[in-house]
Amino acid sequence: MKKTIFILLVSLLLVACKNSTSQCEECETYIGDFLYFQDAAVLKGKDFIYAVELNEQAKKIAKKIQPIKNEEYDMVEITVKGIVSPKSDNEEGWDEILNIKEIITIADEVSEADILIQQ
Repeated sequence: MKKTIFILLVSLLLVACKNSTSQCEECETYIGDFLYFQDAAVLKGKDFIYAVELNEQAKKIAKKIQPIKNEEYDMVEITVKGIVSPKSDNEEGWDEILNIKEIITIADEVSEADILIQQ
């Protein structure tokens, strides 16, 4: 009887641990420069540009990079896991939106600008 209960408990524990190890099974890893405004965010990679859903993860990144930025348009390289999906037809902006599920890394300095705009 004790053996049966022990085996049952171990089985339940293994199943519970398996479900909690991965935060997002269908997530992919994205590396790019993150730009955040109060009403919009963008992730620009080498061969993509995605709008970023303004969820708690995006706001957490914005809060962490704020002290690093020198100017409003400074971008900081990040590595995140998330899901890209098409935006609805009635929304303006980029065609696809990234829903960040997990923050992996945030650089500790701003990225080098691709284009320098002087006034």
